Amino acid sequence: MQAVERIIGIGGHRALSGFRQKGYLALGFLMLALGVIGALLPLMPTTIFLILAAGCFARSSPRLEAWLMNHPRIGSSLRGWREHGIVPRRAKYMACLGMTAGYAMFWLGAKPGPALAIVVALAMAGCAAYVTTRPEHPKIAD
Repeated sequence: MQAVERIIGIGGHRALSGFRQKGYLALGFLMLALGVIGALLPLMPTTIFLILAAGCFARSSPRLEAWLMNHPRIGSSLRGWREHGIVPRRAKYMACLGMTAGYAMFWLGAKPGPALAIVVALAMAGCAAYVTTRPEHPKIAD
């Protein structure tokens, strides 16, 4: 979890140079836009882009980060991921369904050769395995 936090820049605010701060802000808006598109298109992911947007905003705009983390529809999922690394069961189901549909469209549309089909299937299976093995609820301390 800490490695992910380092990559997407969550877990504390650091002072950044103006150029880097603007870069994170622009990247945050791009990730937010992709997340909104993902909410409208059934085969495009939503949550990962919103997690990335929150990470970028954590580095560039505490106000936008707070807005995203406290949003009435998506805030609880983002906080659950950030605080406990949880993925709700419905989100797991939707992610796996989207990956399956995406692979079917890839298979039918691209008509890949066997090697490419296997590589893509293994990559998607790895992603599905990661998503499905995340906890659904916070761990209860003993």
